[in-house]
Amino acid sequence: MHGMINRAVERFVRDTYGRDQWLKATEAVDLGFAEFEAMLVYDAALTDQILNELGDMLGKDRANLLEDVGTYLVSHPNTEAIRRLLRFGGVDFHDFLHSLDDLPERARLAVPDLHLPAMELREHRKAFFSLTVRSGGLRMLGFGHVVMGLLRAMADDYGALVLLEHKGTRDRSEILEIHLADASFAEGRDFDLSARAAV
Repeated sequence: MHGMINRAVERFVRDTYGRDQWLKATEAVDLGFAEFEAMLVYDAALTDQILNELGDMLGKDRANLLEDVGTYLVSHPNTEAIRRLLRFGGVDFHDFLHSLDDLPERARLAVPDLHLPAMELREHRKAFFSLTVRSGGLRMLGFGHVVMGLLRAMADDYGALVLLEHKGTRDRSEILEIHLADASFAEGRDFDLSARAAV
């Protein structure tokens, strides 16, 4: 498992629940260290262990925990660079959805050895979509739920009203249903293409 994925979980816990909660989880699974290194690769079983412990500790099931991680990646001030990367996908939420197919490649431009699951968007009829998240080895972690949280936060960012449902797993892929109920439901967050990301 790429360290950046583990690091995202770590940052979510530390920024949302505090450093002490994170340290408590690492000690419970006998991690042997307090912080993941973003550029290292770890055994996926280790990620599974820490997610199980965090779920127990925070009283959340895996799906809700990972959805919260996805939301955090877009909405927290410490992850503004990720939000900016995603906002370059389109001027509105509809355009953003159609940019998801290219997201893994865009991520590899920044981090060449980071392999996110491939995604395939299908528009079945106006405003109704399905997104196939080809999770592969990340399927056991429920990566589709991270995408759910990310989509929910991005909808808020664009000011769109979106209904999302995780339809489960089929052939090593997770299927998400997306209904874009109102593309301009509310005023979205400010976004300036020329602004520099916070360091």
